[in-house]
Amino acid sequence: DPAERSAINEHVLACIAAAALLGCPTVGTFVGRDPSRSVAANLADAEEVFKPLVDAAGEKGVKLVIENCVMEGWHPDGYPGNIAYSPELWEWLTGRLGLFLNWDPSHLEWIGIDPVETIRPFAEKIVHVQAKDVEVFPELRNRFGCYGAVDKGGNPWHTGWWRYRVPGRGQIDWLRVVDRLHEVGFTGTVSVEHEDPVWGGTPEKVLEGLRIAHATLRPLVGNGDAA
Repeated sequence: DPAERSAINEHVLACIAAAALLGCPTVGTFVGRDPSRSVAANLADAEEVFKPLVDAAGEKGVKLVIENCVMEGWHPDGYPGNIAYSPELWEWLTGRLGLFLNWDPSHLEWIGIDPVETIRPFAEKIVHVQAKDVEVFPELRNRFGCYGAVDKGGNPWHTGWWRYRVPGRGQIDWLRVVDRLHEVGFTGTVSVEHEDPVWGGTPEKVLEGLRIAHATLRPLVGNGDAA
């Protein structure tokens, strides 16, 4: 939708201007996609759409970062709705478009990519890290397949065979993740993204979920190199 795209791009430009005034180094957004067109056609469009945004960010000393979320809920059939989910695509995002990464290991884990092995090749492009875990249920994948549930029953969080968790309650090896980030010289922010259904629903549960995340991550980050 050209009108929707224009409105969102204007909002991103406003966020870039605000970030520069506030001294915030990054602004995050998504690539998205038009599900009616091929990936190749989407990539061609993105090169035109993102250039003025990246240029505007660069002029103000701000990095425009893209999250590697699959966003399968954005696609009518549950396929990737955000063309930024794999290192193959990151090469295009960071090389051709000049974007940076808002790196989230939870999405890599459930699509079969070892998160730790993606850090070193993109060390200079990972400028923000989202600390979110994921729990997978392989026995349910035998029913739904790798793309997850088609019939979500009105619940967008019903993925079928995986669910997001706070750090320490899923399968991500946070010791390896944080160690590799230290190894490649990462000094940016590691922010907890809380989408855990077990520790959600009430303020008390959310707070306890954040405490669990803090207890998991704080011993690993050293003396404030990443916090």
